[in-house]
Amino acid sequence: MPEAASASAPGRVNLIGEHTDYHEGFVLPSVIPQRTYVVVDRRPDRLVRVSSAAFSGAWETFELGRETPQRGWIDYAQGVTVALSRHGLEIPGFDARIDSTVPVGAGVASSAALEVALLRALRALLELELDDVTLARLAQKVETDFVAAPVGIMDQMASSVGRDGEALFIDTRTLAVLRLPLPSSIELVVIDSGIPHAHAGGAYAQRRRESFEAATLLGVDYLRDLDERALPRIAALPPTLARRARHIVTENARVLAAVDALRTGDVTALGRLFAASHASMRDDYETSTPDVDALVSIAQHHPAIIGARLTGGGFGGAVVLIARAGDGASAAHAICDTYRRQTGRDGVVLVPTT
Repeated sequence: MPEAASASAPGRVNLIGEHTDYHEGFVLPSVIPQRTYVVVDRRPDRLVRVSSAAFSGAWETFELGRETPQRGWIDYAQGVTVALSRHGLEIPGFDARIDSTVPVGAGVASSAALEVALLRALRALLELELDDVTLARLAQKVETDFVAAPVGIMDQMASSVGRDGEALFIDTRTLAVLRLPLPSSIELVVIDSGIPHAHAGGAYAQRRRESFEAATLLGVDYLRDLDERALPRIAALPPTLARRARHIVTENARVLAAVDALRTGDVTALGRLFAASHASMRDDYETSTPDVDALVSIAQHHPAIIGARLTGGGFGGAVVLIARAGDGASAAHAICDTYRRQTGRDGVVLVPTT
């Protein structure tokens, strides 16, 4: 076995399909150029030392079998060792050095990139027989079972199996994947709103609880099991629960329509779906913010932008735009300039990277 190994994993942007994955629904993410890099070295004991360049580079240490949540970035590393142990794998101590260009709090899956990169590095170091989907499942357990962030599996699947230049249609019930090339007539733009986003606890968890309350009243375990024919029944629910259920049911339909639009190259239809998705997140799931709405509106009025929406769990984070090919960079910077004048916030262009 090798004494050292290295690996990396990308962040992701979700094109459409928000808050559907924990209802076993449909999602359509794409990876971004930013990645997390991990180098691991085997140790002769049961200690794990982890350093992250994003958090001062100082070493954090824990002992295998004695992992304890600390409510900090080290929990993602501790969660990885716990997940591997619960999977029946015995691992030795190791040192791990982490560096990343995936921004934290931008809603582009920085935690999933860390989990998948560390799992990949340990897979190489220990020659573990774990396929990419299993890696994604383990990475999700890091968040749900150890970090206590009630996330679905989209981020981990995208980071583990996604490839550059494609949209990844995932059925999160079966984890079946369809790879769809992005049309050459468009390019993706991702802008960080400058408002930090977090999954653990808070409003994200509340939306999830409300959506499952709605599912129970509608007689299903997951809202995936309803389609738009159920909208009259949904409308009869208490108003807040009706809005939550309506978003997820219509968002699943929008993902399927977006897959058709990508297959046919109908980017105008894709832009309309982006607009409808953002309106649903703003009004029905109530995960947007006034400044994010402003950023989306500015983008929607730019002549080079075909579609714009909030991406990720919401309450801040990033927006994803469809731009005419070749116009993405100039449009993104113009949009950020207007956003700064209107809100006083500095948006950061994550994609394109030049």
